[in-house]
Amino acid sequence: MDMSRGSRRPRLEDVAERVGMSPASVSMVLSNAPGPSAATRERVLEAAAELGYRPDRTASLLARRRTHLVGVLMQVGSPYHAELVEDLHEAAERRGYDVVLSAVTRTRDERRAVETLVDFRCEALVLLGPVAPAAQLAALGRQLPVVVIGRRVVGGAVDVVRSADAEGVGQVIDHLAGLGHRSITYVDGGRGTIATDRRRGYRTAMRRHGLADHVRVIGGDHTEAAGTRAARALLDGGALPGAVVAYNDSCALGLLDAFNRAGVEVPGEVSVAGYDDSSLARLAHVNLTTVSQDARGQAEHAVAAAVERLDGGRVRPREVVLAPRLVVRGTTGPPLVPGAYPGRAGRARAPGRGTSR
Repeated sequence: MDMSRGSRRPRLEDVAERVGMSPASVSMVLSNAPGPSAATRERVLEAAAELGYRPDRTASLLARRRTHLVGVLMQVGSPYHAELVEDLHEAAERRGYDVVLSAVTRTRDERRAVETLVDFRCEALVLLGPVAPAAQLAALGRQLPVVVIGRRVVGGAVDVVRSADAEGVGQVIDHLAGLGHRSITYVDGGRGTIATDRRRGYRTAMRRHGLADHVRVIGGDHTEAAGTRAARALLDGGALPGAVVAYNDSCALGLLDAFNRAGVEVPGEVSVAGYDDSSLARLAHVNLTTVSQDARGQAEHAVAAAVERLDGGRVRPREVVLAPRLVVRGTTGPPLVPGAYPGRAGRARAPGRGTSR
């Protein structure tokens, strides 16, 4: 870089001066517009690299009628959202769009995060698991195309791409009941549509297996800390249930950690399952039984819905519901023989059964 210009960021005019061309001609090369010869392009690009010139993307976008930006709202602490974002980037790029991220954090709520995306002139929004009321989402949908991933939205004002959450939790209960479990506890995800659907799926499946008397829901949320608190409550309560199903993988990770610290074997003494099939669940030392929501499929459908609105003229909102898929790994197994021995050490399994892998 030419240090004679000090610490000032190199401008388009600096590149033009270096190659002896007009800024307009240099801009044509840098935007890959037709016209300039191959030799001219090479000379301009070489000069831009030497100067360390980088186009001002914001100014360039503002100069166009369209930005071709899709804004994505995400929870900064969610491993599953991080995976979705990667898939959304790939799906958007294939359709000629870029993605702008805005995160919900401890000090930044959904409203502010969405306002940032709108201020950046995003043409459409993809909201990952928003908690805003349906009326607020509908109002936002009247401003620009909105796609919600992960939750139901009553009223049909925005596009929705989601997994059948109640069915997904039901698959976990079917799996555990099939292994012989009866005492199955559920760690809840708190308030919100997604949590409501998953909690309903647990209760419905327990009743379907004749286990209504064993229904137990422990309050929680989407964090690892919630799983830790739930595990401590179970440990302090005396006899552990045969299995615990967590609202999501992060919550399940808290359960696993707390049980491990307390010397409780998983799945030896208690089976644990999560939901999302996030990157955490697939770690070799975690090996968590969970439910896949098909992150790639959700991302593809969400971007397709946004582009259909923007480029295809579709007006009526639609909902895409993807079938969840149980992924059985090493944290679930058959229950112990009741009364095999007092205490934890040396407890026996039911004969003829092994750990589900």
